[in-house]
Amino acid sequence: MKSIFITGASAGIGKETALLFAAKGWFVGITDVNAAGLEEVKKIANGQIGYAAVLDVTDADDVPLIMKEFNAAAGGRMDVLFNNAGILRVGPFEDIPLKDHQAILKINAGGILNCTYHAFEYLKNTKGSRVINMASIASIIGTPTQATYAASKFGVRGFTEALNVEWKRYGIHVCDIMPCYVNTPMVEQNPGKIVDSVGVYITAEDVAATAWKAAQRRRLHWVIDRLPNRLFYKFRGIVPDSLEKFVLRKMAGL
Repeated sequence: MKSIFITGASAGIGKETALLFAAKGWFVGITDVNAAGLEEVKKIANGQIGYAAVLDVTDADDVPLIMKEFNAAAGGRMDVLFNNAGILRVGPFEDIPLKDHQAILKINAGGILNCTYHAFEYLKNTKGSRVINMASIASIIGTPTQATYAASKFGVRGFTEALNVEWKRYGIHVCDIMPCYVNTPMVEQNPGKIVDSVGVYITAEDVAATAWKAAQRRRLHWVIDRLPNRLFYKFRGIVPDSLEKFVLRKMAGL
């Protein structure tokens, strides 16, 4: 039985991904700092979740212990590591407390680093394994009023691209998913002019479905957005920089 280890699985994208993979017959491991949320996912899955544990991805000492427990429960396999845990803050850079900026970097980038590092030995020993990192459209365009979030996701994209090359020699495929705003509690709890201007039209189920594809196919970046926007990202090099920045300022209400 194939297995997937999911971080940030108590709600939103992580929750829907866990339910989808469980329904597909995979051994699913869910982790999060929210113990009550994990219990709710287990309840909804009706016994199909194979492993669950409270985990703070920034705790470099706890991560290897949880990974070891999961690997044993999964029969020595880790087919997919889904680095999904992350947080968001929206607002002018100077209005967001410094501790929140630091937490964004620590969780969104540092958490992926911790989990990927400690998962390596299990991924290496599982033929055809892969790492799926949760990035964002903010890893393509530095989004105003989300400066530190964008920095964290640019970091995830660079980490993904580098490791995709490095770990090819082990047969481990590394990729990322880049959605625009997703209808999740994280986005609901962080309103802002930029969010309203762009719109929230992607569901957590949409991203989970993409994670399922990413677990089967070999693509580096999985962009989830409307076709016109995807075309813009692809050809934005021909758009004058001044025009793009003007539009971004207007969308962010700056």
